[in-house]
Amino acid sequence: MSQTLSPKVFITGASGQLGRLVVAALLRRVPASWIVAGVRNAESQAAQDLRTQGVTVRIADYARPETLAEAFEGVDRLLLISSSEVGQRVPQHRNVVAAAGRAGIGLIAYTSLLRADTSPLGLAGEHRATEAILAESGVPAVILRNGWYTENYTASLPAALAHGVMLGSAGAGRIASAARADYAEAAAAVLTAEAAGGRVYELAGDEAYTLDAFAAAAAQASGRPIRYQDLPAPEYRAALLTAGLPDGVASLLADSDAGAAQGALFDDGHALRTLIGRPTTPLASVIATALA
Repeated sequence: MSQTLSPKVFITGASGQLGRLVVAALLRRVPASWIVAGVRNAESQAAQDLRTQGVTVRIADYARPETLAEAFEGVDRLLLISSSEVGQRVPQHRNVVAAAGRAGIGLIAYTSLLRADTSPLGLAGEHRATEAILAESGVPAVILRNGWYTENYTASLPAALAHGVMLGSAGAGRIASAARADYAEAAAAVLTAEAAGGRVYELAGDEAYTLDAFAAAAAQASGRPIRYQDLPAPEYRAALLTAGLPDGVASLLADSDAGAAQGALFDDGHALRTLIGRPTTPLASVIATALA
């Protein structure tokens, strides 16, 4: 980051999976003293780990606006990682954006969804609403429209290995996912760049695959038989419920696969590769890491 910028970059949701990776990516670019990590529980192990790295930790709860004014004090740039509470994202994000405006933050980067403006995914609605809130806020913003995380699929590998089958409803839809760390690196690049707001990045992996090809790659890497079984979205949702997933999660996964069948998770613009200055992590590498 240029020395002309204030040495305070704030990461919301910093104790989460993406947030921790963003902090790690920032630490490769700037001093730890320049980074502020927002967490809901300052006594959690994740918060303690952040402090160990020399990062300042502050309470910043999306649902508790009173925590945000103090948290954002002295901050120049902020990464708003979308809330994990689907259905509550819009009011929570509005709290963050309003507090950022009052604090005089100079740039907000927001983790949205690939082609959120046109995506058929049910998840897209809250992202569209948040992008509108940002546009109306007057705070310069960069929209990071993240595609699918490859880890969303590698999380199902234990069950696939146990049963020899991977279920889904994506049909022959091509999925251009990338590793979560790739998206974290992109966020760090934006937060440490000189460019002002106004940019929208459609971010996806270099390599596109069908779930049938994913299952084949997992079988090859594990040395065990795994086949892909495509189901209608309602049947896939029912199977997920039978497996013990909560209704909200099962519905989200089935809807996302149905969207993938329509091309909602495919993009070949290579904006992610350009932003991070390297190829995105290959599918085989993410699978190997998950299997290890």
